[in-house]
Amino acid sequence: MIKIKTQNELNLMRAAGKLTADVLDLMREKIRPGISTLELDVIAEDFIRRNNAIPAFKNYRPSREMTPFPASICASINDEVVHGIPDSNRFLQEGDIISIDVGVVLNGYCGDAACTYPVGEINQERRNLLDVTQKSLELAINAAVAKNTLGDIGFAVQNYAEKNHCGVVRDYTGHGIGKKMHESPQVPNFGAAHSGMTLRAGMTIAIEPMITSGKYDVKVAPNGWTVLTKDGSDAAHFERTVAIYEDHAEVLTPWQ
Repeated sequence: MIKIKTQNELNLMRAAGKLTADVLDLMREKIRPGISTLELDVIAEDFIRRNNAIPAFKNYRPSREMTPFPASICASINDEVVHGIPDSNRFLQEGDIISIDVGVVLNGYCGDAACTYPVGEINQERRNLLDVTQKSLELAINAAVAKNTLGDIGFAVQNYAEKNHCGVVRDYTGHGIGKKMHESPQVPNFGAAHSGMTLRAGMTIAIEPMITSGKYDVKVAPNGWTVLTKDGSDAAHFERTVAIYEDHAEVLTPWQ
């Protein structure tokens, strides 16, 4: 069931989204060679709780078969696409790229966003991957207006990424969001223009391209959470929560 948000609900989601974006901006300040991914997680969780919110990912369990996610952020390095688990023994190195995904619950509503950061100086191939992924997100947001379709969003991502010789992950998608982190509908990053569900004003969705520098096939690590590229190529992940209007999409998670 698609939930159309009231103006009061959108106000609450703006507040949750702003806090989510603030966490990502804080991560940008803290990421450096030598820091551990667990230290980043501790910093993020402390910031979220000091702002009277709850880390949405911590202990999240999408099914009974899965163990709860143990951290407040997902920290995915290089060939890790999403759901990397922070670790006290995992230290960032000069030239890495790291994707940070974070969700918060504030006053009963969720925010969800992600950004991939360079660690120090990165090579041109990785810079190109970040640029392509972020641009594909921008194009997808431009397509997220009432009377367009979910296919228009997916087509915007896929068309741009593949024109730039990148892979578009199929196995994981964006999603609706509101009182729950994951609501209907699923928001694929691929598809045909003018296909699928028609978008309506008042919908709130998380659009999150997951793009690789190689093929799009992925695998799940033995920990049951971390998703990696099968061919070992790099991956990037950018995400914003948006509200859909008649003629534009409002970004509710305005990370810088």
